Amino acid sequence: MKNLVLIFTFLITVVSFGQQERELKLNDDENVIDVTYYHDNGVVSQTGSYTLDGKLQGNWLSFNAAGEKVVSANYDNGKKVGKWFYWSNKTLKEVDYSNNAIASVNEWNKSNMVQRD
Repeated sequence: MKNLVLIFTFLITVVSFGQQERELKLNDDENVIDVTYYHDNGVVSQTGSYTLDGKLQGNWLSFNAAGEKVVSANYDNGKKVGKWFYWSNKTLKEVDYSNNAIASVNEWNKSNMVQRD
């Protein structure tokens, strides 16, 4: 019963934020709530998961309005962890987080990226 109250409270909180369309699904296997946000044009904006107490968890992906991936991020109980990637037309940036702080940053421009088929 306590979990149901927590889930209901979380869902009310999430629904009250922002105006983007969203889809929520309880993932019993990982004990998280999977969420998908959409741009106004119906294209997926973000996908990721929240813990039952509302903290970001696992891999989050962000997409621009054309559906191209622009960010891949990782969270552990609301804290930034591991490698994050940021894509743009001309650059790829890799940011490595350790203990919720930036440990290193690497950036490549289009001229020194290698495309593999």
